[in-house]
Amino acid sequence: MRDLLTGFKQFILRGNIIDLAVAVVVGTAFTALVTSLVKNIFTPLIAAIGGQPDFAALHFKIHHSVFTYGAFINDLISFLVIAAVIYFLVVTPLAKLADRRARGQVPVEQEPVLSDEARLLIEIRDLLAARETGAGPVATTLNP
Repeated sequence: MRDLLTGFKQFILRGNIIDLAVAVVVGTAFTALVTSLVKNIFTPLIAAIGGQPDFAALHFKIHHSVFTYGAFINDLISFLVIAAVIYFLVVTPLAKLADRRARGQVPVEQEPVLSDEARLLIEIRDLLAARETGAGPVATTLNP
């Protein structure tokens, strides 16, 4: 039982689970903000232009079953407006910001950092190559 609780404690205190929890909370708050913006600003604007703010009353009946396709139209419009708001107010400005940052930075070429094992393997390779050619020990370009 103690091992089970210790494992659970380690799982909960991992950095990625806390990051995920924060992302969910911030995402939920952001969703509420965007939904409010669409519901209170953009939907009335579309209604002012188009003339009909709510399609929920649109429906048809087949054998006493009511199909409220108007609610689907409302949800579709909300989705499209939310997607447009996210794209134009979040994605596009962040992409432009990333482009500006990238233009100001020139990548600097760096020599790869070799591990101790890689250095040893290179040294062994060079020694074996020198032994095969009979040229004697070869100086390697890497510092030990």
